Amino acid sequence: MAELDTRREAFAAYVVPEVEVLYRVARSLTSQPADAEDLVQDTLLRAYRAIHGFDGRHPRAWLLTILRNAEHNRHRRQRPQLLDDPDTSPERIDGRFAPAVSSPEQIVLESAFDVAVERAFATLPEKYRRVVALVDIGGLAYAEAAAMLDIPVGTVMSRLHRARGKIRRHLVAERLVPTRGES
Repeated sequence: MAELDTRREAFAAYVVPEVEVLYRVARSLTSQPADAEDLVQDTLLRAYRAIHGFDGRHPRAWLLTILRNAEHNRHRRQRPQLLDDPDTSPERIDGRFAPAVSSPEQIVLESAFDVAVERAFATLPEKYRRVVALVDIGGLAYAEAAAMLDIPVGTVMSRLHRARGKIRRHLVAERLVPTRGES
């Protein structure tokens, strides 16, 4: 019984606080919320089974590694979506982006911008999309994304820099953002 209590305590201390991050990352890796929930559930189950062997250091990296391995085992290599519905993204729901009254012109421009960003994101090679999905969308630190993808931190930074540049060039070509030096 003491082992079960210890396992529950460790799970509550190390895993439960990271569930939201796991879901955000899983959502960025899958195209459907239900698939993300399944992936997180699988990750939580694996973590619970393995918690006795966890040393307590870097729980997020440990959990993201489990999530990555679970994703590989599920053989789901679907492309992440940048934002399916920008108005229901967590940042807009929790109030960090205060709702502003937009003019009809602003609404059209914002919509065009969102579509252009999604198109640019979709054209990125898979290795760049994954890094953007984890860092820019999922909100992970470079080290966490590196652990998740099993690549060096420098590679994460390099891929992110290149991906952002490609997205920016796409937006400049569509005249949705100024070129460098313009205001």
